[in-house]
Amino acid sequence: MKHLFTTASLCFLAISITSCDRAQSNVQTLYTNNCGVSWQLIKAGETLPKGIGMCSYKVTVPDYPMQGESIFKSAFKNRVMAKIEVTYDYSILDAISYVGEAKYLGKINSDSDDEVNSSKAYETAENSVIDKRIKEVARDLLITEDIVDFSQAEFETKLLESVNELLKSKGVKINFLSFVPIPEEQTRQAIDVVTAMKIYESKGLTEVGKSVTSARAGATKVEVTVQKDEKPVAED
Repeated sequence: MKHLFTTASLCFLAISITSCDRAQSNVQTLYTNNCGVSWQLIKAGETLPKGIGMCSYKVTVPDYPMQGESIFKSAFKNRVMAKIEVTYDYSILDAISYVGEAKYLGKINSDSDDEVNSSKAYETAENSVIDKRIKEVARDLLITEDIVDFSQAEFETKLLESVNELLKSKGVKINFLSFVPIPEEQTRQAIDVVTAMKIYESKGLTEVGKSVTSARAGATKVEVTVQKDEKPVAED
């Protein structure tokens, strides 16, 4: 029985040694033999080196587009505040540079040491690598943007170009993004008034526009006052 167990163990070891652990096609596979000090990119289909010791291991980085989002507050021209919602699609072009920036992805036994990867690990990477640059660039650009005349399409183009320039050395690129400012209620009402006045002016109806705007403002005030001061009528 002991001889049989030894023989079986040797057979299993032989299978393990001769079996091929190859890099997958849908990920970028990185290998290190010095605990992440340096990395080697293993091309899809190639056999992974036989690692010896705790400092020899691999991590995998997605080789397909992923999605992210960032929500923050920022100021437009004249210190007009708004909530900003950004959604984006991005690709990791250079896994070695990206792991060098988000170093925790390259730690032994990390969530990224698996083909399926961890959404939490890459969400953290997005926050530290991508979201950080989006916020920095957006806030710098918005300081000169009038929220009333804000062009979402033009701003998205400028933002995309500027952010990708910063991300170039990080091994990642944003493919496209959506930038949606959500102003506060008072700001939204002011934008509606200004927009309406521009329409009236374009039709040569400036005075009519002023009257309508004034009437709306007055009606709102009356409605609020009535609701606030209304009291039940006492019965005889």
